Amino acid sequence: MIAPLKRRLAGLHADHRRIALGAARVAFFLLMGKAVGAVKEMAVAYRYGVSDAVDAYQFTLTIANWLPVTLVGACSVVLIPALVRSRQGEPALHGRFLGELQAWTWALGAAVAVLLGLAWPMVLDVAGQGLSPTVRDMSLLLILGFAPAAFFTLWTGLGAARLRARERHINTLLDSVPALAILVCVLAAPAGAGILPLLWGTLLGYAIQAVWQDVLARRADRVPARPRLSRRAPQWSSLAAAAGIMLVGQLAMSFVGPIDQYTAAQLGANANATLGYAARLLSLMIGLGAASVGRAALPVLADIQARGDAAHARAMALKWSFALLGIGAVAVLVGWWLAPWLVSLLFERGAFTAQDTAAVAHVLRWGMLQLPFYFGVLILVQLLASQNRYGWMAAIAVLNFGLKAWMNTVLAPAMGTAGIMLATALMYALSYACYLGLAWRARPERESA
Repeated sequence: MIAPLKRRLAGLHADHRRIALGAARVAFFLLMGKAVGAVKEMAVAYRYGVSDAVDAYQFTLTIANWLPVTLVGACSVVLIPALVRSRQGEPALHGRFLGELQAWTWALGAAVAVLLGLAWPMVLDVAGQGLSPTVRDMSLLLILGFAPAAFFTLWTGLGAARLRARERHINTLLDSVPALAILVCVLAAPAGAGILPLLWGTLLGYAIQAVWQDVLARRADRVPARPRLSRRAPQWSSLAAAAGIMLVGQLAMSFVGPIDQYTAAQLGANANATLGYAARLLSLMIGLGAASVGRAALPVLADIQARGDAAHARAMALKWSFALLGIGAVAVLVGWWLAPWLVSLLFERGAFTAQDTAAVAHVLRWGMLQLPFYFGVLILVQLLASQNRYGWMAAIAVLNFGLKAWMNTVLAPAMGTAGIMLATALMYALSYACYLGLAWRARPERESA
């Protein structure tokens, strides 16, 4: 069986093999990382169950991560192709560009951390109106760890982009460091520690991940990169405009998580916790599926575009997209049947009861409907990013968010937490249709200019 597989891989075009081998490495690292994450979730479920503590943790994590994750998402999409092009130029200019990126990342991360700490009481007044007083008090304590973690999130995002631009995917494994730190803190904490293990585990995990990843990125780039708070490198001229356009779309999509938390908070006690457990299981499925291909594809497609072979890049992306769409459909069929067993296996112990299993499994099933469209669209997103079609990407993101926000108001009152998941599936279906329509036709010459 192994020999035919090797022959089939050997027969692939070299660029297909680059994506396939990169995806295999990412999937391996993701599997290891998600295993750590799954054990962490088991420990959290055992200790806290579906409770006020998990409500507070899920709410604070989602809202506090919103701005740093949005900035990382917008900048990574444009930064990876820019780094691919930059490293092909003069090493001294590339090193200067990396040093300036580092300094601005630190400055922006510090500003975001301070903003979160100062604004959190107002955030709770606006977005946490449906939370109980106990949950609100817990969230005010948790933000003391989550605000500094925002600084490390931005630093980690820069390191990940540098590694991915070099087609190094060890950063995917390091994504599990925060989960590992939380696991250790939860297991080591004495009874009565409350939510402090979640606070310290999150802060320490993000700090270790950022420093470790920075060391690996410096080794991969192998050029001097002294941090300096300036913008003299020539690469900034094209990067700044593209990042601004992408930020518009990323901001629109970034509201999906907070709006889900806000909608769940209006549905009653522990709805946030139920949604959070289901979302983390979905994250495991997504990570082991399309995310591995998506992370591996962008630097390869950007390199193909830099060589001037746009037709080849487009054909490759469409083939991968259709294959992933089919894999996602199979995942829904299998996952729908296995959902109660998966939830029970991972979570049902300690404070997490059989009733909690039934609630989370129900929400998880509706959430899995997004998998085919999410799997299929991710490679098309990388294609358009490699073509610098950021205006179209931003427009699609705004359209997606509009549909999602509307569907939440329609489906959540009728279906509860499951309606939030169904609204997400409809959003990704629209996204796939838009991206497929753009990718299907060759890029017009005027758009290439």
